[in-house]
Amino acid sequence: QVQVVESGGGLVQPGGSLRLSCATSRNIFSLYNMGWYRQAPGKQRELVAEMYSGGRTNYADSVKGRFTISGDNAKNTVLLQMNSLKPEDTAVYYCDLQRSPGFHSWGQGTQVTVSS
Repeated sequence: QVQVVESGGGLVQPGGSLRLSCATSRNIFSLYNMGWYRQAPGKQRELVAEMYSGGRTNYADSVKGRFTISGDNAKNTVLLQMNSLKPEDTAVYYCDLQRSPGFHSWGQGTQVTVSS
């Protein structure tokens, strides 16, 4: 089991920015995949962004050009920089770390609310 702890959520106005952090006890570059998901009320959990151990990234169409996923190996942290936030980005954001394909470890989630 991989320990996963998210932080960085909060309330922000439309057009603002937030940076989410996902801390783990493992060397992040030993992981197969690192991902951020979100779940809005009444909706299914959806992939926001993911990064593979080789550096390849993948983003949901709705966040391309606004969100960036990255890793800080020195701090064993996966980051999600969110810019130009919109009300429709409001959701609980979850970090998912896979030590190998299919072996998921989820965090507890962090609330992001975009509202004026």
